[in-house]
Amino acid sequence: MKKILIPIVTVSALAAATLPAVASAQPINQRQDQLERRIDIGLRNGSLTRSEAHRLRAELRDTERLEHRYRRNGLSGWERADLDRRFDRISAQVRYERHDRDYGYGYGDHRGPGRW
Repeated sequence: MKKILIPIVTVSALAAATLPAVASAQPINQRQDQLERRIDIGLRNGSLTRSEAHRLRAELRDTERLEHRYRRNGLSGWERADLDRRFDRISAQVRYERHDRDYGYGYGDHRGPGRW
């Protein structure tokens, strides 16, 4: 039994350790484009209000400006990790805002017909 468990635990630990590296291996421009598309989709389907989309885009632009400053002297590992953290945070905010039931139709509460 121990002979089977040790390799399984080892493989699991290695897989868990490489997960963050795989997520950060995605090119920065691809992450920016993906976030912009998610914001656009949320605005079009009404899951994001205009103000939410505007705020999320402003945060994305701020992160893009920071990326340009970082790239002037070459992108270090710390700077890449910082950008990844910032994009992760924006991604989480997009996910939260798209599912917070604060619909962008301009009517406020949408609990069903006749419940205004």
